[in-house]
Amino acid sequence: MPDPSTLFESARNGDRVALARLLSLVERGGDESRSVAGLAYKSPGEAYTVGITGAPGSGKSTLTDHLIATGRRRGLGASGHAAAGGDGAGGGQVAVLAIDPSSPFSGGAILGDRVRMQSHALDDSVFIRSMATRGHLGGLAVAVPDAVRVLSAVGFPLVLVETVGVGQQEVEVAAATDTTVVVVNPGWGDAIQANKAGLLEIADLFVINKADRPGASQTRRDLDLMLDLTELGEWRPPIVETVASTSEGIDALWDTIGRHRDHQIERGALDEMRRNRLLREFRQILVARVEEVAALLVADHLAGITEAMVAGDLDPYEAADRLLAGMIRDRPPPSSEA
Repeated sequence: MPDPSTLFESARNGDRVALARLLSLVERGGDESRSVAGLAYKSPGEAYTVGITGAPGSGKSTLTDHLIATGRRRGLGASGHAAAGGDGAGGGQVAVLAIDPSSPFSGGAILGDRVRMQSHALDDSVFIRSMATRGHLGGLAVAVPDAVRVLSAVGFPLVLVETVGVGQQEVEVAAATDTTVVVVNPGWGDAIQANKAGLLEIADLFVINKADRPGASQTRRDLDLMLDLTELGEWRPPIVETVASTSEGIDALWDTIGRHRDHQIERGALDEMRRNRLLREFRQILVARVEEVAALLVADHLAGITEAMVAGDLDPYEAADRLLAGMIRDRPPPSSEA
């Protein structure tokens, strides 16, 4: 396989095979993944990212499929409104990261979501990638931002990130996007369950999909009540009703995403949010690397400390302090070279 810098240049020139290989390196982790992330970080793009999350079976993949078509047709305007003209102003190209569960056999993604988007398979302006954890340093919480950065650096103005469910990991991934869409269905549940799932904290807008089914009105009331009881900032998450199977409500959803982006840009919130997100990403990487190094060093100091805890001579806090003190005492001296 060519080196990352060669692949990166090819991907920037429109080579989709090279782009796929870059993302494989990102997923795999290790030194090559770090090289790819570094190349992308030094060549930042302007991609706007939309996270789509919700319970399995809520219709996220069908919704994403229609958003791809709408993004291709309308693009994102300079200030966030959906543009009226197809591929103008850098719009029209769409990348999708479908965060699938890892295969128990290969460690790769189970491609279920990607199968539902096959209508775009022959469209050169659409790039769809299924992604799994695979053991990347920091897991999806780090691999997804790296992948998004690569897609942005090679010229995609819009990246959709669809997660498989609403577990903590998926919530964290969705929260790492500029606009987070939470998809629910009629009869989905009460506001307390939503709050427990952490959805209220990350949702920039709610979608009631399959809104032609009984219970849609009650679900809207539940969501409104949840929002009424919550301390919100200047932006109150709108509620959009869709029927993804028939494309009903997709244009309204697209316009609402555009309004949220407008709101962020007008108040300077988008840059601030991205800055804070980068700091969180840095901390995640730092913690993961510290844990890696600590795991290697701890083995040299752990013998005896465990026995002392079992015997009751040390509590876990004292044991941790003693372990850290030993690691600091035994660390190599700083280099005297300039």
